[in-house]
Amino acid sequence: MKKGERMEVRKKALIGWTKERRSEYEALLRELVEIPTVSAEPEREDEIRRCARLAVSAIEKAGGRGQIIETDGWPMVAGEFHHSDDAPTVTLYNHLDVQPASKLTEPWTTEPFEMVTRGDRYFGRGTTDDKGPALAALFGIRAAREAGIPINIRLIWELEEEIGSPNFEKALKKHKDELKTDSVLVSDTIWVSRKKPACPAGLRGMQAFELTLETGVTDVHSGTTGGAARNPLGELMKIVTEMHDAETGRVKIKGFYDDVVKLSAKERKDFLESGFSTRDFLRAHKLESMRTDDDLDAMKRLWAMPTFEVHGVVGGYTGPGIKTVIPQKVTVKISCRLVPNQKPKRIAGLVKEWLKERYPDVEVVLENQMEPFSAPIEGPLPDAVRRSMEFAFGSEPVFIREGGSIGAVPTMEKVLGCPILFLGLSLPEHGYHAPNENFDWRQASGGMVAFTKYFSELSEL
Repeated sequence: MKKGERMEVRKKALIGWTKERRSEYEALLRELVEIPTVSAEPEREDEIRRCARLAVSAIEKAGGRGQIIETDGWPMVAGEFHHSDDAPTVTLYNHLDVQPASKLTEPWTTEPFEMVTRGDRYFGRGTTDDKGPALAALFGIRAAREAGIPINIRLIWELEEEIGSPNFEKALKKHKDELKTDSVLVSDTIWVSRKKPACPAGLRGMQAFELTLETGVTDVHSGTTGGAARNPLGELMKIVTEMHDAETGRVKIKGFYDDVVKLSAKERKDFLESGFSTRDFLRAHKLESMRTDDDLDAMKRLWAMPTFEVHGVVGGYTGPGIKTVIPQKVTVKISCRLVPNQKPKRIAGLVKEWLKERYPDVEVVLENQMEPFSAPIEGPLPDAVRRSMEFAFGSEPVFIREGGSIGAVPTMEKVLGCPILFLGLSLPEHGYHAPNENFDWRQASGGMVAFTKYFSELSEL
């Protein structure tokens, strides 16, 4: 491939270009994966900063200008590949922090922070979430620059996404002028199946909270006090079941569903054409059963409806056998995933008001809060995503919704004031947040092709 060739119309040459750089991609991915960038663990500061330095080095070796931006928490990395002042600018967002992982407590078949290659698959924490896709984007940038595509490209690589991006907004506002862009492309999402590319048309937000009930100064003997003493563990179980039907998933708090918007006909059509099946979903996520066997109902529950999930209970005795005590204090950890139009603050208010009226001695502590997000599915930018995905993977993507949350996305929309689109590469079987997380060369190389095509599409708008 010669410098200046328009690779966007020469797919065969571009595929050859990716093959020539496969070993380089795998070596860099290995370096990143083997740095345990667990943002939830304060003792990881040295590793996180080492990763940030490696990321800057990778950007500079690709021909860009990289910098570490300090925040009130973990740093983030910014990159710039400048073509000309009159060319459009697009920003690619990924994150390089990861979830905790341990072979001692989870069924990993490999060491989570040692990348293992098996055929075309790469195993290790962060391979698919989100270091593998981030590098695919970087290599797509390299291909675009070698092809002479007239576009300016920025990178934002965050290192706090897995803890809810608590310092991202403040840092973004501080550096708003130097990070100015015409649009953002996010590559941190999952297809429905390998057979069909999928792009999110929305993300669920979140409101998490803890409920605590304290009824004594210390744990007491259930024989001596049982029957007369209040049991905060039993009471909180009752309260949770009054708030939420665990069998159906239905939330019983009045007003909880008031702002939920029904699916449009176009969204319903894309859902049905996404290739989703409950059978494949069960297998990919290693579930034994679900609340529904109907494919459309499952998709609505996963992407278009809010949730109420109980994550853990702290208090009482949880060791082997039975210790016959009544606990003094119990805490229940809960989160609600929220869909577009729902506001975390309003949901938090509904929960607090519901408890205040019925159980005023239950303390509510609000935790992580993220706004839901709606992405455009019609117009020049979504059409550019469609053409790019079809060019790379041979099939036009469907626009679904994503069940998870990416706190940085609504923040970027608010602060940068530009459209945000998605071009994800991960698959259900890649195991987001799960033991034996993995990524594969087909998705990585296809991603390089798709990103390069997208840059070409934007340069011609």
